[in-house]
Amino acid sequence: MARYAFRILNVFAESTFGGNALCVFEDARGMDDASMQALARQFNLSETTFILPSGQADARVRIFNPDAEMRFAGHPTLGSAQVVRDLLGKGDRVTLELQGGMVPVEANGDVWTLTMPPFSAPAMRHCQLTREAAARLLGLDVQDLEGEPVWVNTGAEHVLIPLAAADAVRRAAPRGDFLVQWPANGAGRKTAYLFAFEPGSNGGEVAARYFSAKPGGGINEDPGTGSACANLGAWLIETGRTLPQQLRISQGEAVSRPCRLFLEVAEGRNIRVGGRVIEIARGSVSI
Repeated sequence: MARYAFRILNVFAESTFGGNALCVFEDARGMDDASMQALARQFNLSETTFILPSGQADARVRIFNPDAEMRFAGHPTLGSAQVVRDLLGKGDRVTLELQGGMVPVEANGDVWTLTMPPFSAPAMRHCQLTREAAARLLGLDVQDLEGEPVWVNTGAEHVLIPLAAADAVRRAAPRGDFLVQWPANGAGRKTAYLFAFEPGSNGGEVAARYFSAKPGGGINEDPGTGSACANLGAWLIETGRTLPQQLRISQGEAVSRPCRLFLEVAEGRNIRVGGRVIEIARGSVSI
């Protein structure tokens, strides 16, 4: 029986019980794929990560949700970077090897920022979900939508739905009985990222929510979604918005896990996503 140490961290957190929770296993050597998946299901967080040696980066990180392994996800990358820094005694810059590519991550104290790997151009494509169908699915009126739903992919593909006002983001109530109409990405996931610019913030403050269909039925809301935040950066690029931009995204209030994400979009398709990481617990399991 082998014993494996783990840490629990909250990412995009402004307080101890805010942010998106993450479990990070410090050293997954000797652990097989089935065990990693079983542990992700056991902890039942949105993601669990497993740190391994890498010949190309400071560490290799594998990311699992309770149902499958993922190529990339934002908050697991940021939280894992903090653990890697601590384990290796490194400075404030680490590079992680993910299935989706090499990701450089840097810190200012406990605020971590990742730089997205280069992504295919264009990163945005037509979505078969009409504006009318999206409004029905979200429990909103058609006039609440600012634009058409679109697929965006900078590492994980999501449907992005721009709304006309932050109030509409807060009022959204996805209808589970319409899930059959919800398009799935190439990985078979049905997701939607809603966002709107807060009034009076000169475009710098964004309200966002992220929903995904649960296997077997039902809808889950994620507190803080770094990969979708990165896709918002690509949306700004693909829709011709003025660059550079620095945005502050608020997410998670509806599920009592407030998150604060930082998004920087520079010319040249350079996207950076960041947030604070707070470690709250350590432990170990024997398998």
